[in-house]
Amino acid sequence: MTTENTLNGGKSDDKSQGFSLQDLMDALADTSDGQRPVDRWDPDYCGEMDLVIKADGSWWHEGSRITRKGLVELFASVLRKDEDGRTYLVTPVEKLGVRVERAPFIAIRVDATGEGEAQRLFFTTNLDETVEAGPDHPIRVETDAETMEPDPFVLVRGRLEAAINRPVFYELVELAVENDGVLGVWAGGAFFPLGPKGAHEA
Repeated sequence: MTTENTLNGGKSDDKSQGFSLQDLMDALADTSDGQRPVDRWDPDYCGEMDLVIKADGSWWHEGSRITRKGLVELFASVLRKDEDGRTYLVTPVEKLGVRVERAPFIAIRVDATGEGEAQRLFFTTNLDETVEAGPDHPIRVETDAETMEPDPFVLVRGRLEAAINRPVFYELVELAVENDGVLGVWAGGAFFPLGPKGAHEA
């Protein structure tokens, strides 16, 4: 049976670097969403897994897209970005390096309440996780020095961020105000710049 079958509900003995998706599911079998303290788990590094989270938020294993959302959500729950800047899948018994092209999540929606410094911003990710921006979940914008193209992010958990997609970013621009000569948005009592002048022009 092919890897594609594994990703869509079948089983396979095919492995990448000695580790299969089934191995990961087996390692997590005795855990639940509330019992996955990945920041406290300290397993040995076991190598790299042929798993890529692409810039559009899709997950690919051995060249095949993982189409089961439940499977993606399971593995996303044990993602961790360490101080070395690398992203890993972490279980109680193993730590596997994965490749992230841009960010592990995509912010596909923003909801705003309140105005001015009292404004609150709630982002929803492509995996239906909601995070409120603020000091603990800051918004940051990288700007290409040559093209002035903005690349915005919001922190979801740990060191893991969601890339803010273009429509959502321009919703933020509509909510932006000027503060000390800088254009940005208030969220959770903190002010977050949206980049230099020109970076937020449609």
